[in-house]
Amino acid sequence: MISFIDFFKLENFSSIKVKFNMSSGRFGKRAWKNLLDNIEGCLDDEWIRMNAHRKKHANNNLDKAQYLLSFAQYDPYGPQFYIFGGLYKVEKILPERYDTVGYKLELVDLYKEYRKRLIIKLEKPIGRNLYTRWYDKVQEQLNPEIYAITPSTALGNFPGYNNFCISHHDLQTIYRNESPEWKQALSNVKGVYCITDKSTGQLYIGSASGDNEGIWQRWSNYADVNNLTGGNKTFEYMKNNGADYIIDNFTYCILEIFDMRTQREYIIEREEYWKKIFRSVEFGMNNNASKMK
Repeated sequence: MISFIDFFKLENFSSIKVKFNMSSGRFGKRAWKNLLDNIEGCLDDEWIRMNAHRKKHANNNLDKAQYLLSFAQYDPYGPQFYIFGGLYKVEKILPERYDTVGYKLELVDLYKEYRKRLIIKLEKPIGRNLYTRWYDKVQEQLNPEIYAITPSTALGNFPGYNNFCISHHDLQTIYRNESPEWKQALSNVKGVYCITDKSTGQLYIGSASGDNEGIWQRWSNYADVNNLTGGNKTFEYMKNNGADYIIDNFTYCILEIFDMRTQREYIIEREEYWKKIFRSVEFGMNNNASKMK
């Protein structure tokens, strides 16, 4: 495993603190969920407030720090795991204030590509009163190591069949890395799905009715960088819009799932039902109504 200080080589920075944001009820949600919901450049949400909070008790404050390496406790893996939230430049807000946001944080470019992706593991859980440490002491005190770099932390854990809508960029990432949790979930069901063209608002309703790896197998065709139409003739005309049109505009979600024993004919019936509901033949991309995809 790669150690924390071998990955984060910050010898050119002085006065760096490392903050391990722990899940608590104070900020409403789990720390890692606040991080995943944070939009880059947004300075007024729960993630920023967690990191920029200043208390009268100075032990965990950032008063003497010029930079902050921020992490969020990653509960799906356990209390010793933290996901990287970014490297921030720290500026104390004046006049000084306490028990509220007391610092201005500016996200810097260094290591930004690992934000919401990199997961570290501490040797053992830390106490709630010791969640902020100086960078040059962290390796000795907590012995953190680089545990994983996920495809896209925006994806996080598989959120459930009815609770996600992913971009084509994320779809490619999931398949390129064979993300285990996503692969297991999508391989265990057949289903009816919806593809949306964000640029036009048009919908395509399709189904995965095969007996081999369910939705995972069907969507693997769409994730093929050498054939972005997934073998679907309906999308062939989009090649005229440029090679990246599908990558930049298509999103994927699941409308209905079935266990792997469900007969193909029944799934096709449900596909037809959803086409009628969304009128995707008249107004969407299902102009091949007699051909099941």
